Amino acid sequence: MIYLNGQFMPLDQACVSVLDRGFIFGDGVYEVIPVYSRRPFRVVEHLHRLQHSLDGIRLKNPHTNNEWRQLIAQLIEQNPGEDQSVYLHITRGVAKRDHAFPDVPPTVFIMSSPLLPPSAELLENGVKAVTANDNRWVRCDIKSISLLPNVLLRQLATDAEASETILIRDGYLTEGSASNIFVVKNQVLLAPPKSHLMLPGITYDVTLELAASNSIIHEVREIAEDELFGAEEIMLTSSTREIMAITHLNGKAVGSGNPGPKFRQLHQLYQQYKATHMRGNPSAQ
Repeated sequence: MIYLNGQFMPLDQACVSVLDRGFIFGDGVYEVIPVYSRRPFRVVEHLHRLQHSLDGIRLKNPHTNNEWRQLIAQLIEQNPGEDQSVYLHITRGVAKRDHAFPDVPPTVFIMSSPLLPPSAELLENGVKAVTANDNRWVRCDIKSISLLPNVLLRQLATDAEASETILIRDGYLTEGSASNIFVVKNQVLLAPPKSHLMLPGITYDVTLELAASNSIIHEVREIAEDELFGAEEIMLTSSTREIMAITHLNGKAVGSGNPGPKFRQLHQLYQQYKATHMRGNPSAQ
């Protein structure tokens, strides 16, 4: 079951006009919210980021936060699975093809997919990544549906039988094609600072909060390219993949070539955070 413009319906019955500006221009934004034990995770933060994206493209939010929460709760209820991934998609609506903003209602689409945790094999062995020049536009803080640059960059990883492409702009790490990136250098956890050149990740925030509350030495600062290539550990974070160790970069081992101690500590802390704040405390949604 999905939600489209005021109605819940089966996915195969949903239709959108070919004149929708999301189809014609990629004129819209999206958000992805993980759901654990049928409870949306950090929903307040996700809706705040959605508002930031809408503001970034000058599109009025079609719902209040309470209305979004009600719609999300109804969609979760109508779909199977304790753990789900809820996808919100808002475009500027249907209008004749013209670059200027039309005065029309936005298109609102929400769907749910099964949320599968990383496999035990991936957690044990880590994943591979490659690097590439970050040639995207300079408003990467907007979670835009215009994802062609990210798609092309992610395909570089697929071509190399890797899981992610790590992006470098002007000699500094920005993020992954579909994730945020952390580096461990001299036993210090490093994270690039939020800016218009990277998406402000919700899991990125949780990771830094866990580091701060558990006395893990960390710094938020620009990370030079040579620090990335000389890292003891590299990790990716995202709403659907949580925290993953990157053990090989451009075909070479990262550190020992196995998930390192900082990853194992943060992964365990993240699982404990989920258990405590989601399953044990409904108000933490």
